[in-house]
Amino acid sequence: MATVYQWKGKTSSGESVSGEMSVRTKAELIMNLRKKKVVVTSAKEKGKGLGFGFLKGGVSTKELAIFTRQFSTMINSGLPLVQCLDILAKQAEKDGFRKVINQTMRDVESGATLADALSRHPAIFGDLFVNMVEAGEAGGVLDVILNRLATYIEKMNTLKRKVRSAMAYPVVVFLVTVAATTFMLLFIIPTFAKMYADFGSDLPAPTMIVMAISDLIRTKWWLLISVIVIGVVGFRRYYNTKKGKGTIDRLSLRVPVFGQVLLKASIARFTRTLGTLVSSGVPILEGLDITGKAAGNSVVKDAVAKTKASISSGQTIAAPLRESGVFPPMVVQMIAVGEETGALDEMLSKIADFYDEEVDAAVDALTSVIEPIMIVMMGGVVGGMVVAMYLPIFKLVSVIMAE
Repeated sequence: MATVYQWKGKTSSGESVSGEMSVRTKAELIMNLRKKKVVVTSAKEKGKGLGFGFLKGGVSTKELAIFTRQFSTMINSGLPLVQCLDILAKQAEKDGFRKVINQTMRDVESGATLADALSRHPAIFGDLFVNMVEAGEAGGVLDVILNRLATYIEKMNTLKRKVRSAMAYPVVVFLVTVAATTFMLLFIIPTFAKMYADFGSDLPAPTMIVMAISDLIRTKWWLLISVIVIGVVGFRRYYNTKKGKGTIDRLSLRVPVFGQVLLKASIARFTRTLGTLVSSGVPILEGLDITGKAAGNSVVKDAVAKTKASISSGQTIAAPLRESGVFPPMVVQMIAVGEETGALDEMLSKIADFYDEEVDAAVDALTSVIEPIMIVMMGGVVGGMVVAMYLPIFKLVSVIMAE
């Protein structure tokens, strides 16, 4: 399968040159450029990124799903491939996507297969998309494969929205809490501080702590922002390392309630992707390689990598998944049954459907648990600050009443 590489190099005269080339391997790229007397200094796959196996590159998943489903309908109706692409290009809303479809049409007219033509645009059509199209072309069932792809894209997009909705509520409440607290520390607390400046007696410890925090934010705000920026940058750099990503992904799966949402979403993504690939005729090893990239969690990705190695040595899929400790026994057992009965694709699809429903239930559970916790936290922070600032007044009133 051809891959587009972005390369940089130097000619024999020392001139710096760069460009793109569609080849099967990096070694082929280097060899082709060497024939042109160009020494390659760097080469990387174009548009390689994170996602469900196809990064949209300015094309939303909804647009990609519509494109794929309409493509399937037209192929099923008997329209020639080039004519289908021409129609799809004319009705594409975004100029960038229209140019990609037109280029794909020209490549097909020049004799390239549809899969090869699509592979030249990895920012939109990733490994999963291209491999399934290739399998559809080889089996003469391109319309069926495109229809499966459209369904897959729609379901994965729905799953993504569910996970985002689970994260949205606590994030919004947290931001509101931070905003309310910051407002009080910047504008409300200083008013009390001026009033207590002439109080003439020692202030309670909670009051002094709140006043000290307020003073720190107002006078050393630059230090606070620097600490936050350094913390965020440090976290991102650590997460971008293999060890850091593995550690954080592993810990995220252990977070109460929220970890279950992430785990179930990862299992749904894994089984849906692999099931779609297997049912489309993509070889199991190639399917696992693509599935690993689309796993969305390094812990699941490592388990898939071990599964691939196990199959390469003649073993089953279920055994390494069981040993990983990530996949629930039910998932492992159903995959094992699917392997034994020769209905692995159907079993994976059933698991994916089940875990889609489980994600729904987990999101509802997360919302019901997080809502009271976040409200209590917000009330505790804001209410605690109010009480801390009124303690001196309560103390003064009690002294006056005692006299």
